[in-house]
Amino acid sequence: MTAIVVERKWHATAEIAEMLGFGLSKTQMLVLTGEIRSVKVGRNRRILPAWVDEYVERVAANAERWAA
Repeated sequence: MTAIVVERKWHATAEIAEMLGFGLSKTQMLVLTGEIRSVKVGRNRRILPAWVDEYVERVAANAERWAA
């Protein structure tokens, strides 16, 4: 029998904070200000992994501009 692997599509803000190594408050502020895109599902915010990647790439690109 083949095991079915289900990949998570959405992450909670707390999970994103852990992924980025940020505190929960900082991550919540990034989400609320739109720095990290999110959607509201019921009372909770959910974030796609691609949106986290967009944020990281944008921050890295800005850092490279300042270093140049």
